[in-house]
Amino acid sequence: MITGIDIFISILYIIFIVAIGLWSSQRRKRQESLSGKEYFLAGKTLRWPMIGLALFATNISCLHLVSLAQTGFDSGLLYGNFEWMAVFTLILLAAFFIPFYIRSGITTLPDFLEKRYNKACRNWLAFVSILSAMIIHIAFSFLAGGIVLETLFGVNMYVSIIFIALLTGLYTIVGGLRAVVVTETIQSIVLISGAIIITYFSWDKAGGFINMVDVLSLHGETDKISMIRPLGDPSGMSWAAVFLGYPVLGIWYWCADQTIVQRALGAKDENHAKAGALFCGFIKILPVFIFVLPGLFAYVLYKTNALDLSSLPTIVQNGEIIPDSKGIYTLMITQLVPKGLIGILVAALLSGLMSQIAGALNSISTLASYDIYKRLKPLSSDKRLVSVGRWTAGLALGTSMLLLPLLNQYASLFEGINDIIAHIAPPITSVFLLGIFWKKASAKSAQYTLWIGSVLGLVVYVINKVSNKDSFFANIPFMMMAFYLFCICLILQTSLSYIFPVQHTRESSTLYWKSISEPLQIKGWNGAGNYKFLSLLLITVMGILYWVFK
Repeated sequence: MITGIDIFISILYIIFIVAIGLWSSQRRKRQESLSGKEYFLAGKTLRWPMIGLALFATNISCLHLVSLAQTGFDSGLLYGNFEWMAVFTLILLAAFFIPFYIRSGITTLPDFLEKRYNKACRNWLAFVSILSAMIIHIAFSFLAGGIVLETLFGVNMYVSIIFIALLTGLYTIVGGLRAVVVTETIQSIVLISGAIIITYFSWDKAGGFINMVDVLSLHGETDKISMIRPLGDPSGMSWAAVFLGYPVLGIWYWCADQTIVQRALGAKDENHAKAGALFCGFIKILPVFIFVLPGLFAYVLYKTNALDLSSLPTIVQNGEIIPDSKGIYTLMITQLVPKGLIGILVAALLSGLMSQIAGALNSISTLASYDIYKRLKPLSSDKRLVSVGRWTAGLALGTSMLLLPLLNQYASLFEGINDIIAHIAPPITSVFLLGIFWKKASAKSAQYTLWIGSVLGLVVYVINKVSNKDSFFANIPFMMMAFYLFCICLILQTSLSYIFPVQHTRESSTLYWKSISEPLQIKGWNGAGNYKFLSLLLITVMGILYWVFK
């Protein structure tokens, strides 16, 4: 299955990435210790290419390679909407959110909420951000990586996870954001290269795109190529769920999640931050073709008996015994990719795994140091804050591993991660949107919306999990549930803003747009790098793509 050269390439890559991470952190370290901004925000020196690649790498993990291939096998291109819809939220990040984040000089997003609202909002978001980073960015990535490495190398899943955790933690905890971003830049390139390799071999084996369409037509399954499904689609991902539900998840994830936005906060200036976010938007077009499409090719190969699924475990679905598609990506690696290239694919998987974990650890350490410890001890030195951040990252790493048995109960990892996000995101999305677009959004309204909305999301999630499959909540797709919860939070905050009228401070009065057109009046760079030109180009490209794959 795995040759000596493949193992050698994998080990060499691990050594290389850890060495690069440690070296990059030391290169700028001329003092005895790193300053807080150097450790947590890379000294505000990041340029747009590095920001864009780092944003992509933090978003795309081993989980995405494994689970998007699984969704491609099970549902076709449908779940590629999570990649393409992200483009629009990245445009929102660049045009509407980044100007406030950069100009206010914040270190964390909870810091922004304190400036716009109050300390209670800051405290709550810091808590939720740390918790979500451990579950969504670290634990799920560990789970996907452990499954793959166990299948490929025969090493116990938890042993594999501990090994990767120690190596990733080493350069992340020691080096801070600069080490994370430098390694993420490399890992993005490796990850995309590996994905292109498996896409090529699956495409070649399936006889190309036209032959794939012919096979799907023969079996009456051409809907697998469609990105837009009708209302009532059994997948629960109708066009309404995508266009109403995804923005709730996407705005939280791309515009209000510390793990993601921290890359932009380390930008050299506002223009680099905007260009980096939009550059990531262009890269996000690729995953549908190099992550999801290979899974659909694998399905076609399975239907034509060109891919042997006998080694996969089986599950019972609707009374029928079928292969468990969780392992489809690993199966494609071992059956479609020539020996010697498998090592590169494993390196790509490790890239996705290590980059997302590294990004989450750095964000957790930043939140713990600035939003928790420094509030308790405001006179703490930078050296002390860095030390607290490092210890917190190590603790988060261990805690995330304890969650693995619980999260492993999800049949689909990708659905699992988005199901959790759907119940976390609504109140945060509401508070951030109204905060920057509505002058009357008050501190008390945001505070109570965060509290009530989070509790409501938790209650709905628990009821859904403990109730039977025919219950009211169980029949609501998680994307639509996110939209309904968001509407409740939006109504709640709007109403509370009239009950508790806003009392702006000098600072908060500068942290909302006076009109929708105001942010678009910011000039930006001249030429093709202008954020307005890039945004318009992205919207045009996405419109064409959705028309082609409608």
